[in-house]
Amino acid sequence: MRYRSAAGRWVLLATVLGSSLAFIDSTVVNIALPTIGQELGADAAGLQWTVNGYALSLASLVLLGGSLGDRFGRKRIFLTGVTWFAAASLLCGLAPSIELLVAARILQGVGGALLTPGALAILEASFDPEDRARAIGAWSGLGGIGGALGPFLGGWLVEIGSWRWIFLINVPVAALVLWVAARHVPESRNPAAAKSFDVAGLICGAAGLGGLTYGFTAWPADGPGDPVVLASLAVGVVGLVAFVLAERRSPHPMLPLGIFRSVAFSGANAVTFLVYAANGGVFFLVVLNLQVVAGFNPLAGGLGLLPITVLMLLLSARSGALAQRVGPRIPMTAGPLVCAAALLWLSAIGTGASYPVDVLPPVILFGLGLSLLVAPLTATALGSLDDSHAGIASGVNNAVARAAGLLSVAVLPLAAGIGAGSLTDAATLAPVYHTAMLICAALMTGGGVLAWFLIPNRLTKPTPAESFCDPCAPPLLKRDPATEG
Repeated sequence: MRYRSAAGRWVLLATVLGSSLAFIDSTVVNIALPTIGQELGADAAGLQWTVNGYALSLASLVLLGGSLGDRFGRKRIFLTGVTWFAAASLLCGLAPSIELLVAARILQGVGGALLTPGALAILEASFDPEDRARAIGAWSGLGGIGGALGPFLGGWLVEIGSWRWIFLINVPVAALVLWVAARHVPESRNPAAAKSFDVAGLICGAAGLGGLTYGFTAWPADGPGDPVVLASLAVGVVGLVAFVLAERRSPHPMLPLGIFRSVAFSGANAVTFLVYAANGGVFFLVVLNLQVVAGFNPLAGGLGLLPITVLMLLLSARSGALAQRVGPRIPMTAGPLVCAAALLWLSAIGTGASYPVDVLPPVILFGLGLSLLVAPLTATALGSLDDSHAGIASGVNNAVARAAGLLSVAVLPLAAGIGAGSLTDAATLAPVYHTAMLICAALMTGGGVLAWFLIPNRLTKPTPAESFCDPCAPPLLKRDPATEG
């Protein structure tokens, strides 16, 4: 893919690297969970909260991150998020106990919530409409590599040193992102956005997600009749209902409910929820199963998913361009169905599995499905609203994806029959893994069916409202016929 100016490449580099910080830390910790559990003496709930603590704060606050970017400047909030993320990563790497590690992961998620929607909103505001699909496709491919590369990177770092390095390595990468973004990324914001905070919406949304997550995570050990479990689930349901009511009544809502009048936007987020719920289970359980049940070492377990990285790098930008030509409905329907077939295949991985025969073929198929799906899904979620809502559109889509992954990690082991067993015990994990992969395949199938019925062949975008751009920042990346070739 070629860009018409060096500025375009710098913007893409900053947003991809920034997003990859959050994406990698959504998956990299999974490969280190057995080692963390042994070194810090953590039980199954502690390991789940090492994943869910990060996902909870990210999912709870990512809407706020998108809204703040629209109001106070997407570049400014992006840089703030990267700085926060780096500081929290340092705390994770130094944590002496599982309780402090979970607390640091929660802080890490706050930084991720600030930087993640900003990255996509910067792309949406910085590129000319004719170039956005390709730019978002490249971002999806390169950024998706972060999530897929996480298990490999984590396995390698655990093998050569310590699980702590999976967090400490974020600090120099964040420093590079700050340098590139400060010099080359243009500032943009929505001048019509309100300057006040939606405190009620923020509190209700966080309470809803937190209550459900804690309740489902504590359920296996404490039982469904435990008063704390019941209270947590009740708080979760009431919090989410109160969130919707608060957003309807707020004069300046964090989530303007009117944006869901767009069928394409609502459909894209419904597909996102199902697909990323499946992805959350896959990236959480596959790497665990490869180590605990199949007997792979951490590095080999991480390498098992490396083909996904390669395929997304090679194909996601092309997938974005294809969706621009034929419309998003076909790739968004076919992609999840291909992933579902791959998950049925992956569900058979058990004791003594051979990587070339049992693991590699379904992983390749899964990577092909994701490559076909991710770029059109992201472009549809952002492209169905006008440019002034780039931050909130990105925030909503990211919030849906993170909430889906969060609830998946909390609910899947329970739904698959974990009971009071341990995720690091082979006899317990093997049947749970098999059932969980079947559930994930069903979620992917549901995502493909929803896409066929809810996603239009062509997007009809509302009349765009111009975003404010800082006149002292680098210019927007507009199409220049004189330099095309």
